[in-house]
Amino acid sequence: MVTCYRHPDRPTGLACSRCGRPACPECLRPASVGQHCLECLRSDGAAQPRQVRRGFTGSTGQAVAAPRTTRYPYVTYGLIAFNVLVFVICVGQAGGTDMLNSSLFTDWALFKPFVHDGEYWRLLTAGFLHFSLTHIAANMLSLFLLGRDLELAIGYPRYAGVYLASLVGGSAAVMLFAGDLTINAGASGAIYGLMGAMLVIVLRMRASPVPVLSIIGLNIVLSITVPGISLAAHLGGLLFGALATAGLIYLPQVAGDRGRTPAGASLLGWAVIATLVIVGMGIAVGAALAYEPTSAIIR
Repeated sequence: MVTCYRHPDRPTGLACSRCGRPACPECLRPASVGQHCLECLRSDGAAQPRQVRRGFTGSTGQAVAAPRTTRYPYVTYGLIAFNVLVFVICVGQAGGTDMLNSSLFTDWALFKPFVHDGEYWRLLTAGFLHFSLTHIAANMLSLFLLGRDLELAIGYPRYAGVYLASLVGGSAAVMLFAGDLTINAGASGAIYGLMGAMLVIVLRMRASPVPVLSIIGLNIVLSITVPGISLAAHLGGLLFGALATAGLIYLPQVAGDRGRTPAGASLLGWAVIATLVIVGMGIAVGAALAYEPTSAIIR
């Protein structure tokens, strides 16, 4: 984990959304898109990001500089590309958007009786399937808008970890609360996790949480009122995404000496993400094993 460019003794997962410079919440200010560091606020407002130097803490505790260039949200773009690729394959197999005619869709979708039979991969793969063009377009637009800034704020691997934990949390909630014969698919559980992550970061920066809370509230209302939307997946992803991000940002600060070093802070954050993934998978598998089929399921 990197350290704040002004405070080399402070590990941080946040960064300026304009220049990419790592900074602690004290050195960041809310902007119309993301957050800006104090150096960018002092600049003349040049539109193009510039090369900056990234501070790391060496073995002696002294900050050492390393050149770096502007980052791009590669994980977000990769997730979007993979979701679109899977959708295209399913449409090709189905000869249209009746996804139940696609073998890939039926092999990957989250369906409680099949998970009960031991097909646990569905807890992950269902997050990359979509029922229609409207479904994938809405989810990928949301992923693009939310993922870009969040990925640059907390870094590539941690962002991927939060996404994974959110996906697993959504699947666990579906296994617990969704109907026994309901087919579930979509990236929205993981995307709601990104909303939860954004809320945690906004609260940590002491910025107004009203915009993020408004977006979350509106989407929850839509989940309740619009037929065919899995409220369980959304709430499960929201909870796990918020918990994962809180673990990354807050846990190192309350862990004492163990969280004061970049390595220690990184280890604690990853421990939280790993714990959430294991707990989520455990809940989902437990729900699958407890499921009692009421009738024969024909594949």
